[in-house]
Amino acid sequence: MHTAEQIEAARAALGLLDPGLAVAHAATPPFAWRTKPSGFAELIKLVLEQQVSVASAIAIWKRLEAGLGTVDSASILGCDIETLKGFGLSGPKARYVHAVAEAEACGAIDFVALRELDDLQAVAKLIAIKGIGRWTAEAYLMGCEGRTDLFPAGDLALQEGLRMADGAAIRLTEKALYARAEAWRPFRGVAAHLLWAYYTGVKRGLIVPPAPAASLEVG
Repeated sequence: MHTAEQIEAARAALGLLDPGLAVAHAATPPFAWRTKPSGFAELIKLVLEQQVSVASAIAIWKRLEAGLGTVDSASILGCDIETLKGFGLSGPKARYVHAVAEAEACGAIDFVALRELDDLQAVAKLIAIKGIGRWTAEAYLMGCEGRTDLFPAGDLALQEGLRMADGAAIRLTEKALYARAEAWRPFRGVAAHLLWAYYTGVKRGLIVPPAPAASLEVG
């Protein structure tokens, strides 16, 4: 699913399944699958990205990395919560980062063994860790393990990207978007990448989305 040909074929199939995705597919240039390394550090980066801008998360990561040298479970557990907050983490995120480190240190999470689990099992294993929600788990499994049939519907850029492609006035809720994405199996990961690319194109002024449909007035 990661080659240009496979992604293009999946995009075309998605366009036949959903009119909003058809709009996004027609307007969006080819893209590559987003890939990152797997493992502890990448999961920590995703925790830092929760509910903040990417730029803010990168800045906090750089401070954390500069302070610890190597960001691994041992270096995290060598710090107390106040020390982690000194690197720019909020109190809750400092505790979540500690929880991930504790989970790896005690064997509750094994990033190598995680690859052998199916999608549902892998998501369940990750969200069992304090501070790891469904969005973080799905984003990790898609981006760091290359899993192709996950769709993190809690992602605001995905919700907004589909809203714009639909020409809708309001975006779908997370629950409604999960339900709609069921029809996109087994290409939900490609749908996510397509909507991210479409959203980015619109924000950069490279794509003009359809105008929202006029609301009907009741006389």
